[in-house]
Amino acid sequence: MHDTERSSLSRLNSALKNWLLLGLSCCVMCVQAQSLADNTDWKETAVPAPPKFDPKRRIAIDMPRYVSMEFGVDPATLTITPDGIVRYVVIAVSPSGGVTAFYEGIRCATGEVKSYARANSDGAWTLVREPEWRGLNDRQPSKHALALAQQGACEGGSSARSAADIVRKIKGQ
Repeated sequence: MHDTERSSLSRLNSALKNWLLLGLSCCVMCVQAQSLADNTDWKETAVPAPPKFDPKRRIAIDMPRYVSMEFGVDPATLTITPDGIVRYVVIAVSPSGGVTAFYEGIRCATGEVKSYARANSDGAWTLVREPEWRGLNDRQPSKHALALAQQGACEGGSSARSAADIVRKIKGQ
């Protein structure tokens, strides 16, 4: 075998090893993400009272063109809990200027959303009696939670690293 053949064979072996390591790493990450989603011992942390919100701070969430309402998140209300829930207040503004707000949480590991409370334009909260987790892709009156998850709240099967990261991503930075 010539030196050039040995060199080519060595580079090929090195490349194959790198691809194998990359493939194994991806498999491990997928298994870890799936185990988080399948964790039957998972328990949601206590939900604090709905935070105060200000429609003037609203950062727009990109919605499909057929949606007549404008949706945005108040960045001051964004939190990421130790159990992986992204909680926030989303503000919906109708074409006539009416304001409604929703206090919600997204569980990125399972692709679910939960509504905890609703407020009208005077800011008075009404708690949801028995909030339940629903799939982000389920039939829902609005897809704002799915849009928020896709635009920055979730990174694959986990929550974003920080509220500041979510804000940067929503703003397109």
